[in-house]
Amino acid sequence: MIVIADNLNTRNKTYMEAVSKRDKNTVAELAEELSQAGADIINVQCSLDGSGDEETLPWVVEVLEETIQKPLSLDSRNLSALKKSIELCKSPPLVNYISETEPEDHEGLLEVVSRSGASLVLRASKTTPPTSLEAKLQIIENLLEAANAADIPNERLFADPSIVHIGRGVGQKHLVNSHECIRVLKEIIDPPINTIAWISNVSAGMPAALRKTVDTIFLSYLAGAGLDAAMVNVLDAEIRKTLYLLKSFRDGIVFSSADITNIT
Repeated sequence: MIVIADNLNTRNKTYMEAVSKRDKNTVAELAEELSQAGADIINVQCSLDGSGDEETLPWVVEVLEETIQKPLSLDSRNLSALKKSIELCKSPPLVNYISETEPEDHEGLLEVVSRSGASLVLRASKTTPPTSLEAKLQIIENLLEAANAADIPNERLFADPSIVHIGRGVGQKHLVNSHECIRVLKEIIDPPINTIAWISNVSAGMPAALRKTVDTIFLSYLAGAGLDAAMVNVLDAEIRKTLYLLKSFRDGIVFSSADITNIT
């Protein structure tokens, strides 16, 4: 399973303050910590709606490219910021994301991704995430068709069922449909498409004491459906232990009780 660190986000006060102050040392230290914790890819977010990203996102990308040898995931609704940032990446990044409503310039984003060799997240979302399995699959099918028409092959595409909070309205129904969405995509798409989920979204708004348990069990739940990539808090020891076991169960690594005991 591909491990994507979601720690550099707008909820991280230390990170956002460092970005605001252009504190290169702090951002570099945070990135190095995530790399050492086992992240395969580091997701970079500087705003929720893309505001100011044309200045902040390229700056963070430059700092990370100078500090670590890890691919990046660029999380922005700002096409100008994405264009600038992709050019700074030493290896093709993952662009996170395109949905039916974001960004406004679908063709522009698809062109940039196609030309750069980047990968792209296809999120099953309109203004709000759909509640039914059929609606999720239809959105992903539409986005997949558009991406393929732009010469982006399935191997560079990641389908995201769009995870919502379990405590939000019909959250449980959303989560069941997300599990089924991942399973069905594995069966019907040929050549295969990757699947991805932002795991920590499931527990957003819950008491801190409960979040670790909810996140780790949800990660295992989606892994059972065939999830390929997980956006997680890689600094959480329980998440890292779960990822280690999942990789062992999938025969991706050789299990060692000493290795898992040392994850703290």
